[in-house]
Amino acid sequence: MNGAMADLSSSSSPTVGVAKDNKLWKGVFAVSGIMTTLVIYGVLQEKLMRVPYGLNKEYFKYSLFLVFCNRITTSTVSAAVLLASKKALNPVAPIYKYGLISISNILTTTCQYEALKYVSFPVQTLAKCAKMIPVMIWGTVIMQKRYKGMDYLLAFLVTLGCSVFILFPAGTDISPYNRGRENTVWGVSLMLGYLGFDGFTSTFQDKLFKGYDMEIHNQIFYTTVCSCFISFTGLIIQGHLLPAIDFVYRHNDCFYDIVLLSTVATGSQFFISYTIRTFGALTFAAIMTTRQLVSIMLSCVWFSHPLSWEQYIGAVIVFVSLYSKNFLKGGTSPRPLPAEQHTQNGASSPVKLNP
Repeated sequence: MNGAMADLSSSSSPTVGVAKDNKLWKGVFAVSGIMTTLVIYGVLQEKLMRVPYGLNKEYFKYSLFLVFCNRITTSTVSAAVLLASKKALNPVAPIYKYGLISISNILTTTCQYEALKYVSFPVQTLAKCAKMIPVMIWGTVIMQKRYKGMDYLLAFLVTLGCSVFILFPAGTDISPYNRGRENTVWGVSLMLGYLGFDGFTSTFQDKLFKGYDMEIHNQIFYTTVCSCFISFTGLIIQGHLLPAIDFVYRHNDCFYDIVLLSTVATGSQFFISYTIRTFGALTFAAIMTTRQLVSIMLSCVWFSHPLSWEQYIGAVIVFVSLYSKNFLKGGTSPRPLPAEQHTQNGASSPVKLNP
């Protein structure tokens, strides 16, 4: 009997080892994919909106054109994925619901790009960490979620750290890419708009996943198609379509930046989807927190942004709070209502449409 058990144990151990190796390589694939695409995305955002092009030092001013390029790339790839996997292209939810996500997502992304004209990327990235509060507000209003005291404490600490980081900048910004474009009041106003619209986008995505038997790529496809039409219409109304095309035509390096930005933005969506499905939302949150830290460090080095000692303290408060939230299992999750208990696996983790 003992011999049989030993044989069974020895025969199963290679299988366990292979499973561990597979999970390790899947983890390496997920982490490297998210970190690479989103860090490049962050650097390109700042380059496009803050670094002048050409001998005449012209700034690219057409944020909505970037949104249009990103969304048309993502919708094309998501349609190809649906067709390749032989999944239906038919809308699962009413089109107007995809449209609501599209509108709020366009406003979110536009505020994000516009804010980079007035505040540095490190300031923007830290401010984006404060999205916990608007998400909690929208979750209470739209989803009737209830949150524990630890949720509110962590949200307060993150917001405190962000406020310190924004209100105590370094005395002299030696970055050669400012050129008098700094305007903290207007930049912070745009970031508040970003936080509000982004909170609505994530919460309404969550509501759609819970209310319909919806495949991830189906939502991405219809939401981004709606975003293409809305952003294209906005460009026509503003009269920015032809000037944006002319700018890109005159500056080939800007064209390549936009192509790479759209490519990594699209790639990040699929790495995010893969990570959440394979490892869950907790691991994904930890990876995203690390990505934000790496992005800030890279931006400070690449674009010569000095940080004051108060900003270092603010950053420490933010990232310690975020990592605490990620690793306090069960202590910071919203308490589900009875109506939410039938939710399918993965439904509570909406895929972000803007990195």
